[in-house]
Amino acid sequence: QVHVSYFTSISRQNEFETSSDSVIPLFAVTYFLAINISILSCLRLDCVRTKVWVAMSGVVSAGMAVLASFGLLLFCGMPFAMTVATAPFLILGVGVDDMFIMISCWQKTEVHKDVELRLAETYKEAGVSITITTLTDVLAFYIGLMTPFRSVQSFCMYTSTALLFCYIFNITFFGACLALNGQREKGNRHWLTCMKLPEATGDDRGCCVGGAYDKNTHKEFEMPIDSFFKNYYGPFLTRVWVKALVCLIYAGYLAVSIYGCFQMQEGLDLKHLAADGSYVGSYYDKEDEFFSAFGPNVMLVIKDEDFQYWNQTARKSLDLCLENFQNLTVADSGISPISWLSVYMQFGLSAGLNLDNETQFKSHLTAFLNLSGFSQDVNFSNNQIHASRMFIQTVNIRTAIEEKNMLDAFRETAEKCGKLQTPVGLIVYHPAFIYFDQYAVIITNTIQNLAVATCVMLVISLLLIPNPLCSLWVTFAIASVIVGVAGFMALWDVSLDSVSMINLVICIGFSVDFSAHISYAYVSSEKSSANEKAMDAVTKLGYPIIQGAMSTVAGVVVLAAAESYIFRTFFKIMFLVILFGAVHGIIFIPVFLTFLSACSNSHERNQENLPEPTDTSEQ
Repeated sequence: QVHVSYFTSISRQNEFETSSDSVIPLFAVTYFLAINISILSCLRLDCVRTKVWVAMSGVVSAGMAVLASFGLLLFCGMPFAMTVATAPFLILGVGVDDMFIMISCWQKTEVHKDVELRLAETYKEAGVSITITTLTDVLAFYIGLMTPFRSVQSFCMYTSTALLFCYIFNITFFGACLALNGQREKGNRHWLTCMKLPEATGDDRGCCVGGAYDKNTHKEFEMPIDSFFKNYYGPFLTRVWVKALVCLIYAGYLAVSIYGCFQMQEGLDLKHLAADGSYVGSYYDKEDEFFSAFGPNVMLVIKDEDFQYWNQTARKSLDLCLENFQNLTVADSGISPISWLSVYMQFGLSAGLNLDNETQFKSHLTAFLNLSGFSQDVNFSNNQIHASRMFIQTVNIRTAIEEKNMLDAFRETAEKCGKLQTPVGLIVYHPAFIYFDQYAVIITNTIQNLAVATCVMLVISLLLIPNPLCSLWVTFAIASVIVGVAGFMALWDVSLDSVSMINLVICIGFSVDFSAHISYAYVSSEKSSANEKAMDAVTKLGYPIIQGAMSTVAGVVVLAAAESYIFRTFFKIMFLVILFGAVHGIIFIPVFLTFLSACSNSHERNQENLPEPTDTSEQ
């Protein structure tokens, strides 16, 4: 029985297209999940106060952002790389986050006020927060355009534009839906039938009454989970021994993350570019099993049209050049180069031809190429050799570092060939070089992108959060989440390549989201002590952060079932980003902010300097 594994020059391209098509059905599942999670988290037992339609409009808003941005960029001729197929999953999760913040702020307004005033207060509370996160996310992706990788550029362009549309639709379309829903609530109408209902008194519940609210605060009743954050979680988190424990846990998290960073592998296994079970994967597996001692069969292209193959001096120069390649540690000196020229010279010797003569050399060349099977190796037309190629077999190349070193060694040797007494203009090429090339710049490029993006985030935080120290804490949170994601990513068998590089850029935007929300809530809190401010911030934003984290994870969780390594990697890193971002937002950052008396006193100092408000100014 014979097992044949095969591979062609277009196999990888075909597999890319197949992988992209395989995630399209998953998008329907994601949309279904996002709608359900949004509705369930906004559901109330009160038939008037329930936010079903608002939740639906939030998901529709995110969907419209994807359609509008993709439509615009495709119309403008922007290339749609395979990596862009993951963007809609991400946008759906992020777009819904801002919706939760706005709904949370709406619920904290007084129900008897006019809809216009309630909406104004909602925008006042949520506006800065969602503007910070949108700005940081969009800029994080636009900074990704600095990378030399086209696939990363394409992904960043599509995602940043979609996030921009997401923000525009949230503050226009979604705000309008919130206002319409407010009009319905004001008229005490049923969420489904819009029939006017008698107002609920006390704790009345049922489908025939609704519109209950807290008579003391004139606001909607708190959600049970909001009460949990206010009455249990906040006081618990601000205890001295809990703070000490949080610091200890953080030290452990940092230690494991830094250890993971030192374990990080660089490079992309080429079989991961194909879907699971693909014939390409089988081919690479068999190649590793039986031919692992051999590396790529590298092509040496003589690009000089004026090179005189019939000239003895020129041939000696070429032989010396080939010898230099053979002597490289990554080449096997026992395997001779595959050279059409040396076979042709032997053919001429046995046939009694004088191949040192240009006319004789050219007149017999076509017949020789057709007989010998070298016709693909020489571009011979109009009685001139435009270019030709030879092959050198490489050996013992297993890791990404060895692949990068081999590529560098071959390019240096080719450069030296061009400086011989009789120069030989050479190009070295192999289809896999396009992947080896990224190893040379991936680490420096990733660090550059992360550093620039973090600085930009710091500037935005300083502009929009009214306290420099708290802005530094936001920047610290970014750095902390990046280190965590990079470390745990390595421990979860994800290598550093152009795919994971995209996700690390995303990491910056998302790590800002949660920490910026909490820091802004802390700074703008009117409570007096640092502990009370932290409790107030966690009470206001604890549940929206959890909602946002759940919706974003729901947006990408279906990619865990994808048949492609690229999409599974996207899920793994996004999961880590959201998990660590949320943990920083509701555990680490609130605790660390309580250690900074400067942050907690800034508001009090500002209050002292303000004049006493009159009735008119209050109004």
